[in-house]
Amino acid sequence: MIITGKISRIRKVIEGAKKSGKAVGLVPTMGALHQGHLSLVRAARRECGFVAVSIFVNPAQFGPREDFKKYPRNFKKDRGRLKKEKTDLIFYPAAKMMYPEDFSSYLNECALSRILCGRFRPGHFRGVCTIVAKLFNIVEPDLVYFGQKDYQQAQVIKRMARDLNFPLKVRVLPIIREQDGLALSSRNAYLNPGQRKKAALLFKSLNLAKGLIKGGERDSGKIIKRMKSFLTPLRPAQIDYIEIVDVDTFKPVKRVKGRILIALAVHVGRARLIDNIIVHA
Repeated sequence: MIITGKISRIRKVIEGAKKSGKAVGLVPTMGALHQGHLSLVRAARRECGFVAVSIFVNPAQFGPREDFKKYPRNFKKDRGRLKKEKTDLIFYPAAKMMYPEDFSSYLNECALSRILCGRFRPGHFRGVCTIVAKLFNIVEPDLVYFGQKDYQQAQVIKRMARDLNFPLKVRVLPIIREQDGLALSSRNAYLNPGQRKKAALLFKSLNLAKGLIKGGERDSGKIIKRMKSFLTPLRPAQIDYIEIVDVDTFKPVKRVKGRILIALAVHVGRARLIDNIIVHA
């Protein structure tokens, strides 16, 4: 397993892999790896001859009052987990490598990134698009892997890749959950035992909504109201949003029909948790 933070080294290794006829799979991460990340690495391992994982806590996607400095970091543990998964390459760059002191070029997606999390995290998706575009240019992957938990992020990146003609495919794989349904997230480490127990209500509220839809309810306002009522035990948690939107355009849906996304973002203690499900009505 090669570990490097040097762009020139990455390019030389990738060039060799491609010359030998191997498809290159990339799993972009911010480290603090859990089974959700590793499920993406395993998918890349099944589908590609060469698997690269990037570990970089991207300062450009954090707001001024967000958790950049406190975001969990444990490269030694991450390295061990990736070695067990037979990862070929870890790209572990320093911040100054990705953002030189006079860095001034950023990339925006201007439609899908303005709603849901984009409303509450100004500049977040600009930072995401910028770093992911840089990774695409450095690694030149054939396939890139993201999890459905970050569904909006995945769709924003899909749109960016399409619009800018990156020659790759974006795979979006299922959410990996704890036994009680809580979506795996590096930020779950912020939860104390009481908060952790209550956080399981997020997925249960999504399933409540799904049950209402399967039972014939089509008024999205009524469904959201029931979800908010169900989440009352989480107080004083702050709900950023609970929304029912078109799965492709993210436009709000008043009457539930077809394939829709039910998504939420809730602050539980220090952790901002997101989750979603896709429902066919």
